[in-house]
Amino acid sequence: MQLPLAMLATNTFDQLRRGLGDKTFADIHTLSWFDWAILVPYFGVLCVMSVYGLHRYEVIHSYFKNRKKATGESPVRFSQLPRVTIQLPLYNERYVVERLIDETTKVEYPKHLLQIQVLDDSTDDTHLFADALVQKYQAMGYPIEYLHRTNREGYKAGALQQGLETATGEFVAVFDADFIPPTDFLTRTVHHFADPAVGVVQTRWSYLNKDYNFLTEVEAMLLDGHFILEHGARSRSGLFFNFNGTAGILRKAMIADAGGWQHDTLTEDSDLSYRAQLKGWRFVYMPGLHCPSELPVDMHGFQVQQSRWAKGLTQCARKLLPSILQAKIPFRVKAEAFLHLTPNISYPFMIMVSALMLPVMIVRFYMGWLQMVFLDVPLILASFLSISAFYVIAQRELYPKTWKRSILLLPMLMAVGVALTIINTRAVLEALFGVETSFVRTPKYAIEGGHPVRRTNQKKYRRRSGWLPYAELLCGTYFLGMIGFAIESSNFLSIPFLGLFVGGYYWAGFATLYQEHQERIQQLRQRKLELQTAR
Repeated sequence: MQLPLAMLATNTFDQLRRGLGDKTFADIHTLSWFDWAILVPYFGVLCVMSVYGLHRYEVIHSYFKNRKKATGESPVRFSQLPRVTIQLPLYNERYVVERLIDETTKVEYPKHLLQIQVLDDSTDDTHLFADALVQKYQAMGYPIEYLHRTNREGYKAGALQQGLETATGEFVAVFDADFIPPTDFLTRTVHHFADPAVGVVQTRWSYLNKDYNFLTEVEAMLLDGHFILEHGARSRSGLFFNFNGTAGILRKAMIADAGGWQHDTLTEDSDLSYRAQLKGWRFVYMPGLHCPSELPVDMHGFQVQQSRWAKGLTQCARKLLPSILQAKIPFRVKAEAFLHLTPNISYPFMIMVSALMLPVMIVRFYMGWLQMVFLDVPLILASFLSISAFYVIAQRELYPKTWKRSILLLPMLMAVGVALTIINTRAVLEALFGVETSFVRTPKYAIEGGHPVRRTNQKKYRRRSGWLPYAELLCGTYFLGMIGFAIESSNFLSIPFLGLFVGGYYWAGFATLYQEHQERIQQLRQRKLELQTAR
């Protein structure tokens, strides 16, 4: 008999159970067109997502296959050190600018061969503070200069490009405001450019505030997966990989040859990287040299950062994939470039899977579980277990003595991935449909270690989340309802999986609303204090 989803929607669970009785799948059901209309898109989307899951296994395999090719110090050295410019792009970085400039002046390199450019687009008091800092260090004899723009044209890419007009260095190192350059950064990286084919040397990121809270621990795991396995596998296999926008050094002639810094995407670093490598320039990755950085400590700040990266990388895919696919490069390089530039398409697919999950659960209730296990198991192995393997292996490679803690953090890592679904879906769709938005900075507060810093509650550099947390709480409630249905239908195996969605959406929504509530309380207290002082 036919039991399409439309009929099921009008029946109670008890009526459905009584109607089915103990009959077998073959006796009671032939799929209707409506059932197929639900199941085909659902499993089709999972199949597409599983391709990216299988790719993670390939990255792991490539990493270990080429493990002995890890890049260390340069095998050749300059007989005479070249001139180097260090660029420090800023935009409203009052809390971290002093640390950045102070640490940069400690970099070991002959002063007569060094130029430090502070490229400041700030619109707040960072401008005056940074200018005063630069004058202080100039008086102390450091080769540092201050350039301030008021138009912010091209955002960071525009600032870097304008800085190149007066850059005296043959090579240009870039450090974002939340980074601390190691003192031996230049002496360990610059000699790789003795090979005239090398255009970029990228170093690994490390984290000043990894232990601040559970969120920062998970963020560190996510980034370590990228820097240990992805960069490690691609660089050792001769595949394209990207300069990460900071903690790296570039050949100035390469930037010009590739077309300069362009600002038609939000990830100008990935854009330049692929244009340069298509021109034949070689990139070097040095995992043994790490640059400390600051991670976002609150959920919405992290979401904003990730959505900017998701949109920018998707914009790069739109812009560059036609050239990459037509280029005379090996097919494997093309395939890896495609998978590298397009993984964020998984976020809209996750929204589709989420919307279809409840009707699929209803259809599958009367189909029987055994019939679908041959589809479920391979897709789960490809999609979800690959995530666990990917990040745990990265932690084991980086922290051989303490990596087992990462296993305990896996549920949180999965939940954080869920928490990015809505905001990153919007970012990907904006990129695909050509919707332009401004560059949104990630607030930094000079947080180091695991101790709370009061300034994280200050409103100055924070953006309102708007409708996002309410949408996340709605989605979390939807999945909570699915858990109820799973319990009622004795589908207990799905409950842990559904719980990740509930936890991820609720964590994102409630954490953001709580943070904004605390900010409002702090603002009211500040106003009250100001009134009392005025009286």
